[in-house]
Amino acid sequence: MRNRAILFAAPLAAATLLLSGCVANTTAAEDGSGLTVSSTASDCAVSANTAASGTLSFSVSNATDEVSEFYLLAEDGLRIVGEVENVGPGVTRTLVVRAQPGNYFTVCKPGMVGDGVGKTAFTVTGAAVALEGNEQEQIDAAATNYVAYIKDQVGQLVTGTQTFLDAYLAGDDETARALYPTTRASYERIEPVAESFGDLDPEIDFREADVAEGDEWTGWHRIEKDLFPPAAADNGGAEYVALTSDERTYYADKLTANTQELYDAVHDADYSVTIDSISNGAIGLLEEVASGKITGEEEIWSHTDLWDFQANLEGARVAYEGVRDIVKEKDADLVSTLDTRFDSLEKQLATYGTLDTGFTYYNELSTAQVKDLADGVNALSEPLSTLTAVLVG
Repeated sequence: MRNRAILFAAPLAAATLLLSGCVANTTAAEDGSGLTVSSTASDCAVSANTAASGTLSFSVSNATDEVSEFYLLAEDGLRIVGEVENVGPGVTRTLVVRAQPGNYFTVCKPGMVGDGVGKTAFTVTGAAVALEGNEQEQIDAAATNYVAYIKDQVGQLVTGTQTFLDAYLAGDDETARALYPTTRASYERIEPVAESFGDLDPEIDFREADVAEGDEWTGWHRIEKDLFPPAAADNGGAEYVALTSDERTYYADKLTANTQELYDAVHDADYSVTIDSISNGAIGLLEEVASGKITGEEEIWSHTDLWDFQANLEGARVAYEGVRDIVKEKDADLVSTLDTRFDSLEKQLATYGTLDTGFTYYNELSTAQVKDLADGVNALSEPLSTLTAVLVG
């Protein structure tokens, strides 16, 4: 689960072209698409909800009193196809994307944190369009989009964590328990990123068993144990002692500070990713599933491992999809295999629930069900493990 060195912060030139995303900025008049977006405090009004494939231009105006962002998201609602950020109050900026046929979502994010507002379906019709730019330009574009995705997930983590901790500190444990696994999803989708920042992941996400003797145990799992207190038999024979109000505040403050530190790190002006770190991130997230979630060791107190499994799988697919078209030019058979096996594992996991409705708790799974899930993970992990070699080879 730990001790992997996946480096996400290598310098990278700014991207100007996207596989299915940002292309060199032009005005709406030049490309003729003429889509407009009005970002308000409560809505993200796009002038049309459909367009023909090819180069699209969104002219984004900000009618709020804070800096805003606009995103075109892939069908999964997670992967970022294109985004324009730092749209100041009263300012208009243009996002130009080269969009393939398919289903998308548009969304605005006033304040540049949280889930955003006005998320709406957007459809691109017509025929597939060719990739633009040489391979290096495509690589740079994929990296730019992945950084935007990381920022989006960490921004959602900041606000979600605050809502969770507000309930926890108020003593509303029922609400906090309900929020615990869904809030963590934003972290689990980009976990290798946090692991690249030294001590941040240990402080945010170490399990009790990960902590060396004499080191302080903090983060999500320290609070998890307090919200889902174990019986003495599962706690080394000792009765669990609930945290005091002051202790809850201490651990909540630590988690808030560490989450903000992660947010600041990925929003640093020099933060970037390398193309191999994207593919290695996909591989690493499946390793997370195999080493912790499928064994029930990650969420040992709450048994919400399948929530984490889903988030890890989503994060792996986003990373893979971000480099998919580049890989397809090199090994179409690998892409076909990965598409099929991602779909298969997603469908298999869906039989146990969803992030919205909840999943079966890990301790309610039979041995046969755990084995079936493990077999599905292994079937995907094997071809996925070759992704980086094909991508950079």
